[in-house]
Parts: sequence; C-alpha cells; structure tokens
Amino acid sequence: MAREPRERRDREERESEFTDKLVHINRVAKVVKGGRRFGFAALEAIRKATEAAKRGLIRVPLREGRTLHHDVAGRHGAGRVFLRAAPAGTGIIAGGPMRAVFETLGMQDVVAKSLGSSNPYNMVRATFDALKRQDSPRSVAARRNIKVSMLHARRREPGESEQAVD
Repeated sequence: MAREPRERRDREERESEFTDKLVHINRVAKVVKGGRRFGFAALEAIRKATEAAKRGLIRVPLREGRTLHHDVAGRHGAGRVFLRAAPAGTGIIAGGPMRAVFETLGMQDVVAKSLGSSNPYNMVRATFDALKRQDSPRSVAARRNIKVSMLHARRREPGESEQAVD
C-alpha cells in the first residue's frame, strides 16, 4: 500500500516533462426538458490523448534549432498543409491549430499554409504528417552512404540538367 503513492508521484514527475496544449474546445448543448444544458467537448479526451501522444512521439530535426531543413507537405483526410523553412526573425506564420503545434515544438521561424479542411483534427494530424517527412542533411547523407559535405557539393546549380548531376 505504501508503494502506490510513490509510484503515482514518479509517474506524475515523468508526465511533467511534457507540454500539454489544448488546441480546440467545442461548446456543445444538450436539450433537456427544462431547456439547454451547455458543456464543453475538448478536441479529444485529455487523458487518453496524452497517453496516445506519448506512445506516438516523433523526432523532428530543426535547422539551427529554429526552422525546418526543407519545404514539406502533409495531409490527413481532406486537410492538406504546406510548411516552408523561413529566415531568422520571420516568426511563426501559421493558423490556429498549426501554430499551437509549432509553439509546443519550440520552432521559431516557419511559414505554413493549410488547404482543404479547416477541421482542427485534420490540420493537426496533417501537420504531424508533414513533420514526419522532414529529413536532416545528416540522415539523407547516411541513407546515401556519403558525407554531409558531399551532399552539399552535389546540390544542383540553377539551370543545370538532370544528366549533368549523374
């Protein structure tokens, strides 16, 4: 019996290292005999969402710890998002749910555009889909079995054809 409170404390300490951010709250009404009863429905049940989020953590490589390495697109359902790397000082130029994701991630400079569905569920999931597609130069070089310096040297110059690179 004495162990249970300590285990709960340990679990709470582990949970505190993560940041919770509520993306969307929806006001709902239930019609009853006496009128309407108002309540609030969170984007997902907070406890279940937190547990699911911890199971699905992803690593996102950032250039200089502030922006993306390259432009990337993501989609989920009818929601599509385009994320672009931005120069220092640009800030987070993104709408609602995407802004919450970038702020929690600690990203400082990014330009994002959402197309299609404006449903917060789909926008957040499409943003995560795009972030999963993000590659750092180090991982690309490792996949190609070359050095990062060679990767930069192989970059095509404007106007150079495909055959000239190979």
